Amino acid sequence: MHQNNQQPNPNNQEDFKLKDTNPRLGERWPNGGVRGGGGWMSGDKITSTYDLVEQMYYLYVRVVKAKDLPTSAITGSCDPYTEVKLGNYKGTTRHFEKKTNPEWNQVFAFSKERIQSSMLEVFVKDKEMVGRDDYLGKVTFDLNEVPTRVPPDSPLAPQWYRLEDRRGEGKVRGEIMLAVWMGTQADEAFPEAWNSDAATVHGEGVFNIRSKVYVSPKLWYLRVNVIEAQDVQPNDRSRLPEVFVKAQVGSQILKTKICPTRTTNPLWNEDLVFVAAEPFEEQLVLTVEDRVHQSKDEVVGKISLPLNLFEKRLDHRPVHTRWFNLEKFGFGVLEGDKRKELKFSSRIHLRVCLEGAYHVLDESTMYISDQRPTARQLWKQPIGILEVGILSAQGLLPMKMKDGRGATDAYCVAKYGQKWVRTRTIIDSSSPKWNEQYTWEVYDPCTVITLGVFDNCHLGGGERPGGGGGVAGGSARDSRIGKVRIRLSTLETDRIYTHSYPLLVLHPSGVKKMGELQLAVRFTCLSLANMIYLYGHPLLPKMHYLHPFTVNQLDSLRYQAMNIVAVRLGRAEPPLRKEVVEYMLDVDSHMWSMRRSKANFFRIMSLLSGMISVSRWFDDVCHWKNPITSVLVHVLFLILIWYPELILPTIFLYMFLIGLWNYRFRPRHPPHMDTRLSWAEAVHPDELDEEFDTFPTSKPQDIVRMRYDRLRSVAGRIQTVVGDMATQGERFQSLLSWRDPRATSLFIVFCLCAAVVLYVTPFRALALVTGLYMLRHPRFRSKMPSVPSNFFKRLPARTDGML
Repeated sequence: MHQNNQQPNPNNQEDFKLKDTNPRLGERWPNGGVRGGGGWMSGDKITSTYDLVEQMYYLYVRVVKAKDLPTSAITGSCDPYTEVKLGNYKGTTRHFEKKTNPEWNQVFAFSKERIQSSMLEVFVKDKEMVGRDDYLGKVTFDLNEVPTRVPPDSPLAPQWYRLEDRRGEGKVRGEIMLAVWMGTQADEAFPEAWNSDAATVHGEGVFNIRSKVYVSPKLWYLRVNVIEAQDVQPNDRSRLPEVFVKAQVGSQILKTKICPTRTTNPLWNEDLVFVAAEPFEEQLVLTVEDRVHQSKDEVVGKISLPLNLFEKRLDHRPVHTRWFNLEKFGFGVLEGDKRKELKFSSRIHLRVCLEGAYHVLDESTMYISDQRPTARQLWKQPIGILEVGILSAQGLLPMKMKDGRGATDAYCVAKYGQKWVRTRTIIDSSSPKWNEQYTWEVYDPCTVITLGVFDNCHLGGGERPGGGGGVAGGSARDSRIGKVRIRLSTLETDRIYTHSYPLLVLHPSGVKKMGELQLAVRFTCLSLANMIYLYGHPLLPKMHYLHPFTVNQLDSLRYQAMNIVAVRLGRAEPPLRKEVVEYMLDVDSHMWSMRRSKANFFRIMSLLSGMISVSRWFDDVCHWKNPITSVLVHVLFLILIWYPELILPTIFLYMFLIGLWNYRFRPRHPPHMDTRLSWAEAVHPDELDEEFDTFPTSKPQDIVRMRYDRLRSVAGRIQTVVGDMATQGERFQSLLSWRDPRATSLFIVFCLCAAVVLYVTPFRALALVTGLYMLRHPRFRSKMPSVPSNFFKRLPARTDGML
């Protein structure tokens, strides 16, 4: 395990970098689709439908229905099904019981790369419970005679074919309706077709390998303003209640504070905010509870309200308040007949609305892919189109054991905005080729598309995780292979980026390259003026700034939104599973990690390094390390003193020239995962083990104690730095606080003298004297600290009063 944490060699470093690729993108059609036109690759015809992927050719067979099938002489019935055979590949339709005119309407797709025969055979058989199935007839096709369908042509019309006997010498009773054509993955029939690449998958696994487009549920913030209640009667009438309100929407539970005064008419005026998803399945359940004891609360009233009852607010204008009658807890259940005898009931005063002007955050703000408000009426026009061709992956590590050997059944998921896409699963391949193209509307360029590659563990074959990176949790969890993020604002418009991205995953043993993902990406701008206009506007809708949420509220609401999205997408067919959604949304990005803390610290240091370099250069100038540079700086300083109006133009011109100079060295590829920036190369094994620990911890007591002590030592250093900063600030405050009367006396006398001198001295003369004093030669400098520094360090701070 330890060798993984050594500094990687240069070859590994190159392996972790982005690579240029040169795939053959665009549609190349054989001979324009002429029937029997002299071979598949005799001519190229370029079209632009699927122009960001490599074309993959398939033979499609649509089995529609059959009629007049003969019945069995023994059973007197017919249980027909169809078998489509091409070389060693064989696909079958479902069978119908006792039906001579079955309708299947199933499509079979055979990959051109794997075709080993020039004849396609379609058999119709009668399923028998015992023994071999009866042969009813067949139809054969010569592949050289199969037509090619070129989208956007209409689908090929199926035709009736008479069934032949085994030898193909004569016709038998029965007909079958078929359509056979050559096409690519751009064909409308492809997503739902049985695929020869997945011929080994059966049962429920067939649904789990198909490509699919998902849409995130429409999320709303539900704001419940609990104002007051009236006539709250505790169960013990001899005491006044200590009342609070508990609100629940689904699994989300929030409570108000306990009313500060004991009364039967409590007042709170607190906002409780929840996340709700359309269609609204949950209700808002409010219970008014009495704090009888520190560990005991009694329910004194309850009400359930459907979310459709509430107004949808599109701005910051307040909605109307409403009074709702509370049910006495248990009253309606046990004594429903006496409800009419109730003379009065407790009431609660609420202001509830569904917030349509906020964007419900369901992903980290660092990698946000959508900033539109919930209400569609508030959406602006899209400013661009994002097209992504998910081409292939290379060199994937085995993720599980299947039949005693390592295997990977990979699929790719892409998420941008509310639209999720999932490619089909390529069975048992370390170099899967998907070649699927997807399109998204772009409403803001400062957004990120996330793509993840996963191993499908739901094929119904009894796989078990293992090999290169199975995630703990058994075969019920799809293993993560890697992730790629692309920020759209880093892309040039109308340029196709074809790169191979390293798939890097952090394991307890260290960072590991799981393979490479090949993508083709193009960002097309629809309106340059609108895009430039966006750069001056807030990132989020205006309600986030007019009525902002607290940081804790946002974290909690984001977590709830993630859970809702994961649950809803997990109910789709095929499901986008919880572990996949959580990995794509970075659900654990807020967890403590020593590695991330170091990475962020060195990011700050790299930002400050420029300022530190400038201060060192200025120090060298002041100490005349290079006399020529010092003289030139003196000349520049005198010019700026004489012409102070040149200072700001000089600064901006300098930045303009730096920008022009850097244009030559601008990045020519999108950013990617950086192991050095992430501090993943030389991380200590125990720090990685801590990062992968559960929350709360599941480690033995001695390891937890060691990590706690290490955290205390780190926190101690941070505490010292924070204390030093506070000390300097308090010394600055004490200049005028008379905490040290002599120091304050000296300082105010100095201030009076400085005010008189500055009043009578021209500003240019003062700036000239100050600058020349700072740039003076070392011969006129002392190695002792300056008088202002000595004075400042003698000032008192509040450290004396700390325990």
